[in-house]
Amino acid sequence: MSPCSEPKPFRERIRHFTPAWHAVNMGTGAISALFHTFPYGSNSKAMQYIALFFLLLNLVLFTVLFLCGIARYTFFRGLWSTMMRHPVQSLYLGTFPMGFATIIMAAVGIVHGYFNFGGDGLIWALWALWWADVAVSIAIAFGQLHFMMTRHDHKINSMTSIWLLPIVTLIVAAATGAIVGQALFPIDVSRACLTLGTSLFLCVIGISLALMVIVIYLQRLILHGLPQGLLIFSVYLPLGPLGQSGYAFLTLGQTARMFFPLMSGGEMNIFADSSAPHVVYAIAWVISFALWSLATAWVALAVLALADTLRKGLLPFKITFWGMIFPNGVYANLTIQLGLSIDSGVLKVWGAIYAIFTFALWIFAFGRTLPSVWDGSIFEAPCIGEADMIMPRKHTPSTVESTATTVTNNAGSCTGTGAEVRAEKRGSA
Repeated sequence: MSPCSEPKPFRERIRHFTPAWHAVNMGTGAISALFHTFPYGSNSKAMQYIALFFLLLNLVLFTVLFLCGIARYTFFRGLWSTMMRHPVQSLYLGTFPMGFATIIMAAVGIVHGYFNFGGDGLIWALWALWWADVAVSIAIAFGQLHFMMTRHDHKINSMTSIWLLPIVTLIVAAATGAIVGQALFPIDVSRACLTLGTSLFLCVIGISLALMVIVIYLQRLILHGLPQGLLIFSVYLPLGPLGQSGYAFLTLGQTARMFFPLMSGGEMNIFADSSAPHVVYAIAWVISFALWSLATAWVALAVLALADTLRKGLLPFKITFWGMIFPNGVYANLTIQLGLSIDSGVLKVWGAIYAIFTFALWIFAFGRTLPSVWDGSIFEAPCIGEADMIMPRKHTPSTVESTATTVTNNAGSCTGTGAEVRAEKRGSA
């Protein structure tokens, strides 16, 4: 925003508010978790109070962003359908339940686990909130995949890892359920088992779909090159499903080792065997380490890709920058947890270094966001003034030219829209 420009009015800020803002929740939640689990000094009150501070900050941010979203779609009712039909902006809806899940997870570990606040009542409340988060996550994951197949127009040459966002909602809900279920075991074994079983179910579905998309994304990078402009930050997104699913499997395995064998359920209960906790934990640990290894390989690819892009020039700061903090945070957290599980100095040091790097990213993003919020320049959704924002249905006879360049420069907003696609379709007709 130029120095002579007037600050954007509050009404216009609400009008230009996009779902991508909930990536701020996800990133802040990841920082809270890293302070809580940092391998050096995390048992000190200072570290836990910092973790609590970020939890409370995240709760405030979530409340404000949620109210902004409600206001946007209440006062500008046509924008909901506009957003849902957009092939990029609509995918950011997944950041909403994921941001909320980070609050639940931190509340279990910090508020209940460390500060012993709330007792059983808090766990039951968080358990109920987790089920609500699961319902929203499932609706977004499968609903968005259906919309991508039937309402949007996607092409491999303009594909980005943002396709992962609806799918990762299942994995984040699963990881949160693993933490909630672990805290619920001493209170109610049957409901804890239900929670853990549901979490495993969601995690398997989520990581399976995510790996399919990652394969397609790797093919797109090899055949068509790196994403242009701001979308280069999306190369870090695969760390999210890989890191969070690895953490979910590891937590589920640790829970099995703590509370199995389960003697109820009759002779057919395979978890009643005395060897069950060791077998389940070993399998979970190996799966977790395999996912961490794949995530580490992707870190190397992402660093090379970002370095190659930045070598050509600096990029402007947009709200979508926040999208790279959560994936890096969950990768750091998984590294730390694996290091603690086998007392590996190498993994703990690497996890600590990466956690510090992620916190530096958060400080940079927060510092750049504040002045942009003050003058309103960060609130951008250019397509909302276009009356014919309607994406064509798939499988129509005419072809659609790629709008990758426009989408690239406005990943978190409504650009690269159906209006452009429709115009090109009319021209070709």
